[in-house]
Amino acid sequence: MSIWFRFLGILCLLTILAGCTPQLVSRPGMIVEEEPITLHMAWWGGQMRNEATAAVIDLYVQQNPHVHIKYEYNNFNEYWKKLAPYAAGNTLPDIIQMDISYLSQYSSLNLLEDLAPYMDRGIIDTSDMDEGKVRIGEMDGKVYGMSLGVNALMGYYDPEILREQGIEEPTVDWTWDDFYAMGNRLHDKDMYLGTYFTPEQFFAYYLRQHGMKLYAEDGQRLGYEDDTLFIDYFGRMQQMAKEKLIFPPDIWASDIGKPDRDPFYRGQALFNWGYSNQFIATSREYGKPLAIAPMPGPHSREALFLKPGMFFSVASNSRHKEEAARFISFFVNDIEANKLLKGERGVPLSSRVKVQIKQIVDPEVQQVFDYVDWVERNSSPMDSPDPVSGSEVTAVLREIYDQLLFGRVTPEQAARQFREEASAILGEKPKLTFKVSEVSEVSEVSEKQTME
Repeated sequence: MSIWFRFLGILCLLTILAGCTPQLVSRPGMIVEEEPITLHMAWWGGQMRNEATAAVIDLYVQQNPHVHIKYEYNNFNEYWKKLAPYAAGNTLPDIIQMDISYLSQYSSLNLLEDLAPYMDRGIIDTSDMDEGKVRIGEMDGKVYGMSLGVNALMGYYDPEILREQGIEEPTVDWTWDDFYAMGNRLHDKDMYLGTYFTPEQFFAYYLRQHGMKLYAEDGQRLGYEDDTLFIDYFGRMQQMAKEKLIFPPDIWASDIGKPDRDPFYRGQALFNWGYSNQFIATSREYGKPLAIAPMPGPHSREALFLKPGMFFSVASNSRHKEEAARFISFFVNDIEANKLLKGERGVPLSSRVKVQIKQIVDPEVQQVFDYVDWVERNSSPMDSPDPVSGSEVTAVLREIYDQLLFGRVTPEQAARQFREEASAILGEKPKLTFKVSEVSEVSEVSEKQTME
């Protein structure tokens, strides 16, 4: 009898212990049960991106019921301000949407996981992607970000507005001189030639047209020696602002993010400017067909480049790095997921996904796909990612640009000031601690003028 009592006692003990262990759930199609996992994910974006990303998360969770994903999103500026305290405390979300302008900074502080081993093991499937595009998030031999698609600088316009002004549509070989000549047709017509040119993006393009770069390869100095290039480019911008052909900086103090406040949406500007993925949301908000204009030449082939719209990175502090990597692979490779995303973060890297999605996308998305295909054939390799202190240099350039457009400094004064301040920043040793101000002081410019 005592043997039976001991047997029952052991059985009860095992039952109690089993009740103390975590519940395991099965991934569909898997034999082995998996422990529940919670991932934290963060991104910036507008309504279209937010809704599509949430739908993809729901799709992933349906197929992987052991995974729960909590998420948060903000506009571009607020996103980096909110991310900074996470970084300072080494408690970043598992999956972070990352911009190339911040990649050096975050990776230099050991905040990001190297994704190369996950690619090598097939956890992140890159089998039908161009190797160069996959490695675009590589620094010092480590891949700190998986590109979510590729974009290119461009202009876009309403053909009806140009016809009303008696201006011919731009061709693939148009130049800055052609662009400025259009402005001569608009004097005293209460019509802008174009919207705000974000200085670090478009000055970098102008430098590339002249065989130069914004930053040297070592990231410790500016990449051009002749300040004449700065004076020529920003002098022209200052003149256009004086002639009221481009938006003055103070227009961004109002709620310009709403279409009914934006002069381009109101038919009061010939061109808007940005990266190709922005064209999709803009077209839908505008409500009428828009056309894409390539960047003005000359030497646009040398100046144009494909860039990652943005990355997904995995935080080095994540407790579930493999599951985070699996989600990223799903995001960039799953056909149904990409039907929801519709290339809004850039043209997909996967050739298989690109072929499938291109057959079903709306006309404005098709235009973007076609333009990016054209740029791929008519461009040069992208410059290296911005240096660690690049965000500080950007903040300086934007402040000086505003002063230029208000006519408070001359282009010559601005060129000297920028070189002095940028050289001082870039010459400093990289900071070893993370400060909130380091990611939040790029001036208050809406996402419409930033990356995407």
